[in-house]
Amino acid sequence: MPPLHQHTFTKPDGRQLVLYARAPIDPTIVATTPPGGAAGVGGSHLRWHPLRGEWVVYAGHRQNRTFLPPPEWDPLAPATNPDHPTEVPAGAWDVAVFDNLFPALGTGRVPAPPPAEIVPTAPCGGTCEVVVFAQDANVSLGQLPLDRVEMVLAVWADRTAALRARADVAYVFPFENRGVEVGATLAHPHGQIYAYPFVPPIAERALELQRARPGLLAELIAAEVAADARTLYVGEHAVAFVPVCARWAYELWIAPRRAVPTLDALAPEERLDLARALRLALRKLDGLWKRPMPYVLAVHQAPVHGDHAYAHAHIEIYSWARMPGRMKFLAGSEVGAGTFTADTLPEAKAAELRAVETTDE
Repeated sequence: MPPLHQHTFTKPDGRQLVLYARAPIDPTIVATTPPGGAAGVGGSHLRWHPLRGEWVVYAGHRQNRTFLPPPEWDPLAPATNPDHPTEVPAGAWDVAVFDNLFPALGTGRVPAPPPAEIVPTAPCGGTCEVVVFAQDANVSLGQLPLDRVEMVLAVWADRTAALRARADVAYVFPFENRGVEVGATLAHPHGQIYAYPFVPPIAERALELQRARPGLLAELIAAEVAADARTLYVGEHAVAFVPVCARWAYELWIAPRRAVPTLDALAPEERLDLARALRLALRKLDGLWKRPMPYVLAVHQAPVHGDHAYAHAHIEIYSWARMPGRMKFLAGSEVGAGTFTADTLPEAKAAELRAVETTDE
């Protein structure tokens, strides 16, 4: 991959903006901020759930966040009208990262003590960032050229390394919610990064299992490659497959074949192959639906503190679409008991995706 250039700016309201591109970025670009926001106002706090043994984040100020604006008011489009500034400036850049105007994590600029309750409470450190994948509002992550998908992976890695230095961050979690069906409130292609002040429960459980059995995911990858029943891509350095234990109707795992704890530990050739696997997986999903398939994309990696050499960073994609226009609903067993009842077989869904023709243009 050619060198990744970046430049950090400060928005008028004090938030950080980082622009990334293949070529050097013009330092005279003027960072912008949309009107009507209240950066740093509110703040979140934690409350302990005694029967689940985990923290719950309370962020009531997010009720006022931007919700499904019309295209002409896209807050993630480059700002071209001085009378209507957006979150990102006009100029030559490929990927933009900025502090979320309505963050779920963080105590706010003027931290308030958490309320005293009948369960333990605590201040909520951490931070939330928005990652804009492209200036064009009409593309998706999977539609981007290979080098741009690779750039997104490099940006996730760079932000992981940067956020690791914060004392109030324990776990860096890049993700994408795509489609109103899974809760996305903006249509412009983008993801987010939640830098949690604790290790979230799903990651913590997965890490416990990997710690108890080092090489766990590598063994599963080797078995899936050997079985060749659910694989979508098998490269020299990365794979994409529907896992044998998939819970969601369309669940895909994209992983480097070598176990690395975090994305920033990938070698350049591994990152390129991982981008190739991710791009193919996303194009398979969209090709099956004949239009953008709603999904949640989650990057699983090691916590920022301690030695986690056993961890195997990877990407998981979940879509509970049964067919175009129909979604699986989470009901009593899933929500109340936490046990998924899969009414589809991973082998059948993998076969559907394997049959989808994709293009590389």
